[in-house]
Amino acid sequence: MKTVRIDAGGMHYTPLNMAIREAVSAGAREIILDNVMGQRFIADGLKGDVLLTIHGVPGGDLGMFMSGPTCIVHGNCDHAPGNTMDKGTIIIHGSAGDAVAHSMRGGKVFVRDSVGYRAGIHMKQYMDKRPVLVVGGGFRAFLGEYMAGGLILALGDPRTCPATERGIGSGIHGGKIVIRGDIDEYYLGVGARKLPLQEDGMEEIIPFVREFAGYFGLDPDPLIGDSYVQVVPSSSRPFANKYTWE
Repeated sequence: MKTVRIDAGGMHYTPLNMAIREAVSAGAREIILDNVMGQRFIADGLKGDVLLTIHGVPGGDLGMFMSGPTCIVHGNCDHAPGNTMDKGTIIIHGSAGDAVAHSMRGGKVFVRDSVGYRAGIHMKQYMDKRPVLVVGGGFRAFLGEYMAGGLILALGDPRTCPATERGIGSGIHGGKIVIRGDIDEYYLGVGARKLPLQEDGMEEIIPFVREFAGYFGLDPDPLIGDSYVQVVPSSSRPFANKYTWE
């Protein structure tokens, strides 16, 4: 497998992304980026079977429109990694900012630690393309806002990072949000309802729990053995009463 290493220290994001694309065009299947510090749009629109390992803190929109590659980030991430991603995997060994997986339509994003506001906003699903966002720590307000499809799995320990911000699932009309422990219904957004996660629901999330644990060297059994709730749509049209009809 052809490997290319790029020192991103001091590089503007435009030449950096051009170098990544040139490496892929030349046949590279593994690209290692060192000294990344805030460069935006890394791996945007990138396609194919490519492994991109990032050392540092990538800027906004990592992997936007990406279709196929795997991005491993050894560090934190800025806003909106996985924005409108079509296929592939993003693995973040740290925390991520706001709007993680914004409008994501396929693939998987794993965040070891916490995420900011509006994670999973407008995630969507079409036929066999089902996006998945897994968060190992806490999350801020409006998790899964306007969610239209896919799965958000929040694995944070409710004893150390409880869900205490409002708007969870606000405007959700497809997909589901699964949260470890329990949440107060006071924190649910408009159009969202809380249900216990039954045995078939646990069977659905277990593969993602195991995958998450494997990436970050964790024991999956305590996560699998815990209890969860799910937040789902109460209606396919949560804001229908906000409109005027003739």
